[in-house]
Amino acid sequence: METYLLGIDSGSTATKAVVFDTSGRTVAVGSRRVEQLQPRARHVERDMQATWDAACAAIRDAVGQVPDGSIEAVGVTGHGDGLYLVDRAGAPLGPGILSLDSRAFDVHERWREEGVLDKALELTGQRPYAYAAVSLLKWIELNEPERFARIGHVLFCKDWLRSCLTGVFATDPTEASSSFTDVNTQAYSDDVMALYGLTPIRRALPDIVPSAAQAGRVTALAAALTGLKEGTPVACGMHDVTSSAVGMSHTEPGVLSVTAGTFSINEILSDRPRLDPRWSCRNGTRPGQWMNMSISPASSSNVDWALRELFHHEAQEAARSGRSLFDLIGDEVQAAFDEPSSVMFHPFLFGSPFEQPASASFFGMRSWHRRGHLARAVLEGMVFNHRWHIEALTKTFPAQKAGLTGGGSSSPLLAQLFADVLGLEIDIPENQEASALGAALCAGVSAGVFSSLADATARACRVQRTHTPGAQQHARLDKAYRLWTQLAAAIEPLWPALDRSTTAH
Repeated sequence: METYLLGIDSGSTATKAVVFDTSGRTVAVGSRRVEQLQPRARHVERDMQATWDAACAAIRDAVGQVPDGSIEAVGVTGHGDGLYLVDRAGAPLGPGILSLDSRAFDVHERWREEGVLDKALELTGQRPYAYAAVSLLKWIELNEPERFARIGHVLFCKDWLRSCLTGVFATDPTEASSSFTDVNTQAYSDDVMALYGLTPIRRALPDIVPSAAQAGRVTALAAALTGLKEGTPVACGMHDVTSSAVGMSHTEPGVLSVTAGTFSINEILSDRPRLDPRWSCRNGTRPGQWMNMSISPASSSNVDWALRELFHHEAQEAARSGRSLFDLIGDEVQAAFDEPSSVMFHPFLFGSPFEQPASASFFGMRSWHRRGHLARAVLEGMVFNHRWHIEALTKTFPAQKAGLTGGGSSSPLLAQLFADVLGLEIDIPENQEASALGAALCAGVSAGVFSSLADATARACRVQRTHTPGAQQHARLDKAYRLWTQLAAAIEPLWPALDRSTTAH
């Protein structure tokens, strides 16, 4: 009987369970949406039990399509940052907090004023975001002290799901480094906890287990709920963006890993830590390696908004007929790309790379512009934002090409736009479930199916197509990008006033 590997990927809106064979081919997929809860301003949460229930249903759907007992090992990944708290018995302490949450904004600003963020960059390799675990823990300590006192284990999304599968509380180096580790030792640090005033919570940090090592086995209860065989090995797994890089075979320096999803994710591995406020220097795929991540919540979520608002009727028709929205509007959008256009867009609906409270804007609109030109501007603005991050990285970490995953990678138009804007070759992976594949490859290494992650990626990761930049298109878009950045610099002083005017009532 052929054996398979299961990768579980729990993003901010949905959880997927994907069965792969050992050559990296997708065999079966199960998926469930997980409702986001926004009980008040700046709070973005989801029910932890519902998250586990959704994972169980997705796993049942996937493993039900392969022979019983054919899953050799399981790997788990999930959205990074945020916070999933349980008590000492492992029961949830309120809802899980997503990385879209900004309740700790005041904590973050106070740390900025007190110089904590600059000290954190030197000690941990990054300035913590408002949605970082340390920021959220400090907010909970200040605002929900009873909840804080009951914390038994500090977990991330994938760690919560893996604890439900195995009964074991652990995390991996990539997640641990998102808040709690010394950038040089790559291990937990009492100095880090003291810097944030979180020394009492040090006891609740779980053991760090290598990403591709076994962190437990499927329990009898989890087996009954998921259809997995009791005792199946479960790997520790990785932060989802690092898992996605592995799923594209990026396990060594020199290649950019780009994800166009809810967040603009831009990352590159290095063999030594290099610190800069424009990126986070976190643990890589092995000891002595670092993942340098420059990110902002300003990518394809802007495109989703624009298409929904600009092409409302077409979106309804696509949902009714089961057709792709791009199939219905592709000609109109392509026509806008074939014409000169002065319209530009700052894709800051949900956040930006800048410290100021930026907001989204259209510029250069005239009466003759149509909705297709606005859609084009949103697409270009999204890729320009990726370029802002990538230029920050590549001035220190040279790269000759990039791999692209996320919603944008399935569109040849958008993938070519990335190539033309960046002036780099863009590889599109054969398997679109790169993050789940990375988790499954960790599982394969943990079970001895592969000798290492390098062996796993060599055997299971392939490029579907490569987009090469056009010289004329790159020259035109390079000029447009320079104007886009000038517009951002010009309007930046006005962002705070705009932010206050929208929150005044």
